[in-house]
Amino acid sequence: MPELSLPPLSLYIHLPWCVKKCPYCDFNSHASPDAIPAKEYITALIADLEQDLPLVWGRPVHSVFFGGGTPSLFNAEQIGGILGAVRGRLNLVPGAEITLEANPGTIEHDSFAAYREAGINRVSLGVQSFSAAALRRLGRIHGPQEVHQAIASLHDAGLENFNLDLMYGLPQQTTAEAITDIDAALQHGPRHLSHYQLTLEPNTAFFAQPPALPAEDACWRMQEACAERLTAHGFEQYEISAWALPGERCAHNLNYWRFGDYLGIGAGAHGKVTLPAQAAIMRLSKKRHPKAYLQATMGGDFRSTEHPVAAAELAFEFFLNQLRLRDGVRIADFEPRTGLGWSEVEKPVSLACAKGLLEERSGHLLPTELGWRFVNETQALFLPAAASPGSG
Repeated sequence: MPELSLPPLSLYIHLPWCVKKCPYCDFNSHASPDAIPAKEYITALIADLEQDLPLVWGRPVHSVFFGGGTPSLFNAEQIGGILGAVRGRLNLVPGAEITLEANPGTIEHDSFAAYREAGINRVSLGVQSFSAAALRRLGRIHGPQEVHQAIASLHDAGLENFNLDLMYGLPQQTTAEAITDIDAALQHGPRHLSHYQLTLEPNTAFFAQPPALPAEDACWRMQEACAERLTAHGFEQYEISAWALPGERCAHNLNYWRFGDYLGIGAGAHGKVTLPAQAAIMRLSKKRHPKAYLQATMGGDFRSTEHPVAAAELAFEFFLNQLRLRDGVRIADFEPRTGLGWSEVEKPVSLACAKGLLEERSGHLLPTELGWRFVNETQALFLPAAASPGSG
């Protein structure tokens, strides 16, 4: 069997509180109390990181991502304190991408200049839409004016490397309105856009009481029209829901999709770590509720689950991630990142090519236009036999 080798390593830091839980959100986020226990939570984060350190001794860390929740509820001094603790315990490479998720609205963040001074060099702003009516239907607490002000503040702070999150397929939305959102975003000069369809996820308010959403065909027309507009402005779709100007792809998310390693600290955070000496790839998750997570500081275990990925799951997880990329699957990555021989996937690869979903070119398995449109069906071909449709 091929030997496992160490892929790049990233760090994800989860800050779980929001001013208000959005009705479509299924992330591990919680409406903030009157006073967030920031000091106690930062102490827990550091202890959590120290518990994971033996898994990654000496390995360089290429990116850091503060996600949530709304990480910008923590002020710049607190974010800087967390980064200082990280730098004291991990080998953060020079120029590492360090992203902070933020929401528009001065109620939620310190100045972006202060975050830049604290070490943040990339911001992902949760815009979702530039339409006041659409934002109200989504239950967002900001309006278009706060969005424009927040983006202006990013430019003023010299944080030119920023992402704007936009959704389409919103309640009552038309194709023209979806394109208007794209045009409004482009006027602000972002280097990266996340553009994804609103879906109704279990355990959300929208799932319990679904709003009227556009039909799937209408959503497909929105997606195609928005893609045409983004392409015309020099953006490249490098992942299912991610667009970037040349050279501006998100390093942190690319590491996920290329089946890299990542530590996850914070309430409900997940991690994946390769352990070549044990011939294993470990998945870990942390206690989900902030209260239980904070209680683990008192000599407990921050981990909720910890297990090696079964060999039968590895091929599927690898393809599940890499098939999200327009560049497709790097064939040379498969054996060192899974410890499996290529023979393990020859049958589903051949089937995908025969169906016209994938084609082999220059060391990659690239999605065809058909495969790109039906990526879920392509990914399903790599499910373990026990989980495949019709396998009993």
